[in-house]
Amino acid sequence: MKIAIHDRKEGFSKRWIEYCKLNGIPYKKVNCYDSDIVKQLEDCDALMWHFHQAIAKDVLFAKQLIYSLQTAGKKVFPDFHTCWHFDDKVGQKYLLESVDAPLIPSYAFYEKSAAMEWVEKTEFPKVFKLRRGSGSNHVRLVRNKSAAKKVVRKAFGKGFPQYDAGANLLERWRKFRLGKTDLKNLLKGVVRLGYKTDFAKVMGNESGYVYFQDFIPDNDHDIRVNVVDGKAFAVRRNVREGDFRASGSGFIHYEKHYFPEDMIEVALKVAKRLKLQAVAFDFLRHDGKYLIAELSYGFCDMTSECTGYWDGDMNWHPGKFYEEDWMVETLLQQVGHQKIV
Repeated sequence: MKIAIHDRKEGFSKRWIEYCKLNGIPYKKVNCYDSDIVKQLEDCDALMWHFHQAIAKDVLFAKQLIYSLQTAGKKVFPDFHTCWHFDDKVGQKYLLESVDAPLIPSYAFYEKSAAMEWVEKTEFPKVFKLRRGSGSNHVRLVRNKSAAKKVVRKAFGKGFPQYDAGANLLERWRKFRLGKTDLKNLLKGVVRLGYKTDFAKVMGNESGYVYFQDFIPDNDHDIRVNVVDGKAFAVRRNVREGDFRASGSGFIHYEKHYFPEDMIEVALKVAKRLKLQAVAFDFLRHDGKYLIAELSYGFCDMTSECTGYWDGDMNWHPGKFYEEDWMVETLLQQVGHQKIV
C-alpha cells in the first residue's frame, strides 16, 4: 500500500507527509503537473492533492485528473463527491437544493431577459456573487433595483474580471491598518493596479450568467463548520467594520460556547448525505434557523487554535488535533488499511 502526495508549499500536504512519516505509511511525492502523472501513480493505491482554486493550472485540469483516476479504481482525495462543486457557488446551489439542505435562498439566471424580469419583482438588498472566489472576493451587496440592473447588464455584457485590483488594494489597506499585513504587501497591491494575474489571463471574464442570494440581515458574524471524516470543528468569523462580509475578515473566535450544537448537527448531517470526505460550511442565522451560504473542501488553515471537535455522535473532544490526519485516515480506510489508533 502506497499513497502518492502532490506536495506544495501551502495547503494540506505538509501535514499529510508528516503524518505518513510518523506512522510508517508508505508514500511518495509526485508532481501532478507532469504529463506522465498517470504512469507515476502505477505503483500507488491512492493520490492526495490539495489543489487550489486560484492556481490557473489547477483549475484547468485537477478535477479531470481526479475523476479519471477514481474511474480507474484509484482512491483519491478529494474524490468526486467532495470536489466537483469546489469554487462553484452556482453548482453548490443546485447540489444543496437537491438534498433539501438549509441553503440561503439563491437565484441563478442564464438569460438577460429572465434576470431583468426577476429584478423588477424581487425585494432588495440582495447579495451578488460570482461562481468563483474566496475570502469574500467577488461578493457585493446590491442595494436596489437600479444597481441590480447594472450588474445584470455587465454579467451579460463584458462580464467581470477574475481579479479586481481596486478591491484587492482596499483589502490590503484594511489589513495594514489593523496590523494584519506589512507595508511590503500593501505596496504589492499598489503595483498590481496595473497588473493582470496569470489566473485572470487564463480564465477570462465571468459572463453569461448572474447569481444572487437573499441578504440575511442582523448578522455580525458567520460560523464556519468544517467536517472531516465524520468529525466537526468550527470557527466564528466577525464581519469587517462597516461591512456585511465575514469571510477573510481575520476576526476569528474559537471557543466552544460560540457554536450551537444544532448547527453542528446540521453540518454533520449534510456532509454525510452528500458523501463528502471534507467540507467547510459557512452558516448564517435567520429567524432562529442556520442557513448555508456556501461550501468548500479546500478550506484554509484557521484551526490551529480550535479548542476541540465533535465526533459523529456529538461527543465533544477537547484539545489539539490535525484535520489533515483525518483526511489521510479516511483514505487509508478506503484502501483497506487498518485504521491507526
